[in-house]
Amino acid sequence: MSTISISSTRPAVKYFLGFNVLVWLPYGLFCFITPGFLSEAAGVTAVTPTGSTELRAMYGGLQAGIGALCAAALVKPDLVRTALGTLSFLVVGLFSARLAGAFIDWGFSAYTGGAFAFELATLAIAISLLRAEPQPASL
Repeated sequence: MSTISISSTRPAVKYFLGFNVLVWLPYGLFCFITPGFLSEAAGVTAVTPTGSTELRAMYGGLQAGIGALCAAALVKPDLVRTALGTLSFLVVGLFSARLAGAFIDWGFSAYTGGAFAFELATLAIAISLLRAEPQPASL
Protein backbone atom coordinates (compact mmCIF):
# COMPACT_ATOMS: atom_id res chain seq x y z
CA MET A 1 0.00 0.00 0.00
CA SER A 2 1.45 3.36 -0.97
CA THR A 3 1.63 6.31 1.39
CA ILE A 4 0.04 9.59 0.41
CA SER A 5 2.20 12.58 1.16
CA ILE A 6 0.37 15.90 1.32
CA SER A 7 2.33 19.11 1.81
CA SER A 8 -0.06 20.53 4.39
CA THR A 9 2.77 21.88 6.49
CA ARG A 10 3.17 24.78 4.09
CA PRO A 11 2.51 27.92 6.11
CA ALA A 12 0.35 29.50 3.38
CA VAL A 13 -2.06 26.54 3.49
CA LYS A 14 -2.20 26.55 7.28
CA TYR A 15 -2.81 30.31 7.46
CA PHE A 16 -5.45 30.20 4.76
CA LEU A 17 -7.33 27.29 6.31
CA GLY A 18 -6.98 28.83 9.77
CA PHE A 19 -8.33 32.14 8.50
CA ASN A 20 -11.31 30.34 6.98
CA VAL A 21 -11.97 28.53 10.25
CA LEU A 22 -12.02 31.91 12.02
CA VAL A 23 -14.37 33.45 9.43
CA TRP A 24 -16.86 30.67 8.64
CA LEU A 25 -17.22 28.75 11.91
CA PRO A 26 -17.98 31.61 14.34
CA TYR A 27 -20.19 33.41 11.79
CA GLY A 28 -22.13 30.22 11.16
CA LEU A 29 -22.57 29.52 14.86
CA PHE A 30 -23.60 33.12 15.50
CA CYS A 31 -26.17 33.05 12.68
CA PHE A 32 -27.50 29.73 13.97
CA ILE A 33 -27.96 31.13 17.46
CA THR A 34 -29.12 34.61 16.38
CA PRO A 35 -30.73 34.42 12.92
CA GLY A 36 -32.38 37.82 13.50
CA PHE A 37 -28.92 39.39 13.18
CA LEU A 38 -29.18 38.92 9.42
CA SER A 39 -32.07 41.38 9.21
CA GLU A 40 -29.82 44.32 10.01
CA ALA A 41 -26.59 42.97 8.51
CA ALA A 42 -27.86 41.64 5.20
CA GLY A 43 -31.50 42.69 4.95
CA VAL A 44 -32.60 39.05 5.28
CA THR A 45 -35.57 38.51 7.57
CA ALA A 46 -37.54 35.41 8.45
CA VAL A 47 -41.29 35.98 8.66
CA THR A 48 -42.22 32.45 9.82
CA PRO A 49 -40.66 29.81 12.06
CA THR A 50 -39.82 27.84 8.90
CA GLY A 51 -37.96 30.90 7.63
CA SER A 52 -35.95 31.10 10.87
CA THR A 53 -35.09 27.43 10.55
CA GLU A 54 -33.93 28.03 6.97
CA LEU A 55 -31.70 30.92 8.08
CA ARG A 56 -30.26 28.76 10.84
CA ALA A 57 -29.56 25.98 8.34
CA MET A 58 -28.13 28.03 5.43
CA TYR A 59 -26.37 30.85 7.26
CA GLY A 60 -25.71 28.83 10.40
CA GLY A 61 -25.18 25.16 9.70
CA LEU A 62 -23.76 25.38 6.20
CA GLN A 63 -21.28 28.13 7.03
CA ALA A 64 -20.25 26.50 10.31
CA GLY A 65 -19.74 23.28 8.35
CA ILE A 66 -17.39 25.03 5.94
CA GLY A 67 -15.35 26.28 8.88
CA ALA A 68 -15.38 22.84 10.48
CA LEU A 69 -14.07 21.26 7.27
CA CYS A 70 -11.20 23.75 7.23
CA ALA A 71 -10.49 22.94 10.89
CA ALA A 72 -10.51 19.21 10.13
CA ALA A 73 -8.00 19.79 7.32
CA LEU A 74 -5.68 21.55 9.76
CA VAL A 75 -5.75 18.49 12.01
CA LYS A 76 -5.86 15.81 9.32
CA PRO A 77 -3.51 16.70 6.45
CA ASP A 78 -5.06 14.28 3.96
CA LEU A 79 -8.16 16.53 3.97
CA VAL A 80 -6.27 19.59 2.68
CA ARG A 81 -7.10 19.00 -1.00
CA THR A 82 -10.71 18.22 -0.10
CA ALA A 83 -11.05 21.41 1.92
CA LEU A 84 -9.44 23.60 -0.74
CA GLY A 85 -11.54 22.02 -3.50
CA THR A 86 -14.75 22.30 -1.49
CA LEU A 87 -14.04 25.94 -0.67
CA SER A 88 -13.45 26.63 -4.36
CA PHE A 89 -16.74 25.07 -5.46
CA LEU A 90 -18.83 26.59 -2.68
CA VAL A 91 -17.39 30.08 -3.03
CA VAL A 92 -17.72 30.14 -6.82
CA GLY A 93 -21.35 29.13 -6.33
CA LEU A 94 -21.93 31.89 -3.79
CA PHE A 95 -20.19 34.48 -5.92
CA SER A 96 -21.95 33.52 -9.14
CA ALA A 97 -25.41 33.45 -7.59
CA ARG A 98 -24.77 36.69 -5.69
CA LEU A 99 -23.56 38.43 -8.85
CA ALA A 100 -26.53 37.21 -10.90
CA GLY A 101 -28.91 38.12 -8.08
CA ALA A 102 -27.42 41.59 -7.70
CA PHE A 103 -28.05 42.27 -11.40
CA ILE A 104 -31.51 40.70 -11.39
CA ASP A 105 -32.63 42.52 -8.22
CA TRP A 106 -30.30 45.50 -8.50
CA GLY A 107 -29.26 44.46 -5.00
CA PHE A 108 -25.88 46.11 -4.68
CA SER A 109 -25.01 47.20 -1.15
CA ALA A 110 -22.00 47.47 1.13
CA TYR A 111 -22.78 43.96 2.35
CA THR A 112 -22.87 42.66 -1.22
CA GLY A 113 -19.62 44.41 -2.11
CA GLY A 114 -17.88 42.99 0.94
CA ALA A 115 -19.16 39.52 0.11
CA PHE A 116 -17.94 39.86 -3.51
CA ALA A 117 -14.47 40.84 -2.33
CA PHE A 118 -14.27 38.05 0.25
CA GLU A 119 -15.55 35.42 -2.17
CA LEU A 120 -13.24 36.42 -5.03
CA ALA A 121 -10.19 36.54 -2.75
CA THR A 122 -11.09 33.21 -1.16
CA LEU A 123 -11.61 31.62 -4.57
CA ALA A 124 -8.34 32.92 -6.00
CA ILE A 125 -6.31 31.82 -2.98
CA ALA A 126 -8.01 28.42 -2.69
CA ILE A 127 -7.41 27.61 -6.35
CA SER A 128 -3.82 28.82 -6.18
CA LEU A 129 -3.09 26.70 -3.11
CA LEU A 130 -4.94 23.72 -4.54
CA ARG A 131 -2.85 23.83 -7.71
CA ALA A 132 0.32 23.85 -5.61
CA GLU A 133 -0.74 20.84 -3.49
CA PRO A 134 0.74 17.57 -4.65
CA GLN A 135 -1.64 15.02 -6.13
CA PRO A 136 -2.11 11.85 -4.06
CA ALA A 137 -0.19 8.88 -5.37
CA SER A 138 -2.23 6.54 -7.57
CA LEU A 139 -3.03 3.16 -6.13
